Amino acid sequence: MKRRALLAAPALLAPGLAPRAASAQENWPSRAVTMLVPWAPGGSNDVVARLFSPGLEARTGHPFLIDNKPGGGGSVGMGQAMRARPDGHALFVSSASNHVFYPLISGDLGYDVREAFHGMAMWVDVPNVVAVHPSVPAQNIPELIAHIRATPGGMSFGSSGVGSSNHLAGELFRMRTGLDMTHVPYRGGGPVLADLIGGTIKLAFMNLPTVIPPAEAGRVKVIAVCTGQRVSLRPDLPTVSEGGVPDYAVRSWTGLFAPKSTPDAIVQRMSNLSKEIMETPQMRARLADLGSEPIWMDAATTDRFVREEYERWTPVVRASGVRIE
Repeated sequence: MKRRALLAAPALLAPGLAPRAASAQENWPSRAVTMLVPWAPGGSNDVVARLFSPGLEARTGHPFLIDNKPGGGGSVGMGQAMRARPDGHALFVSSASNHVFYPLISGDLGYDVREAFHGMAMWVDVPNVVAVHPSVPAQNIPELIAHIRATPGGMSFGSSGVGSSNHLAGELFRMRTGLDMTHVPYRGGGPVLADLIGGTIKLAFMNLPTVIPPAEAGRVKVIAVCTGQRVSLRPDLPTVSEGGVPDYAVRSWTGLFAPKSTPDAIVQRMSNLSKEIMETPQMRARLADLGSEPIWMDAATTDRFVREEYERWTPVVRASGVRIE
């Protein structure tokens, strides 16, 4: 009888486990949530994450803390996020740079980003721009091209890191113009901006939200957007292709992800919270001030979007010849 009772114990206990698991998901979050950003403070991903954090805290009653882990084109932070416990208390603020471009040019990260993460929500579309130090005598793309051609040894350009959308924007510019240009990688948009303002580098491909404040203060010049069409939030800025560079279009995005096995209930709640915050007039106005356009997508649509991005950019990256050695 005792043996039969022991064998039956797992079956007796099983019904009680399900409600506890469900309760844990319903009570999420039960403590502070970390939003890991794989770039240095001051970049567009970091800025957008900090915009969402107060709204998430107000709606859940728990802190949403930003943890910057730059390095390796975003792969350092991405690897840490992938290994995090999938209980909804460690989330990942990702971008096209580290989620698509870096994996494509690195060859093998040791894992497939599309399988390692579960999309929670797509937040914003982040236009890339061509920015120069005020001392550069160029007000538009044709003048910039002429200046680079007249510069002995060509010109260096900065980006937020190897494999970032800004790196690919610069490489595509080099390919389409045939200019002599050397890439100088940084560990995020903040460090790039600091050196561009200081004159250490004279040309950078950057995300628009990062560069708007110093541009308005006259500390840098933004001469074009890298998107296929003009950006509705900054219609005065011409596109690179309008400046005579054919077949040129690059843009980035910022979204929220979680380790793949994070419970669906938590993923769905975070998706709903993101949409709720995105639809507030205050958030839309703040994003507009930064030059970012809200493009909210639910979890399933975010996952599908990432796969489509891979299909779109794979042939472009192969044609560019950019690889991490």
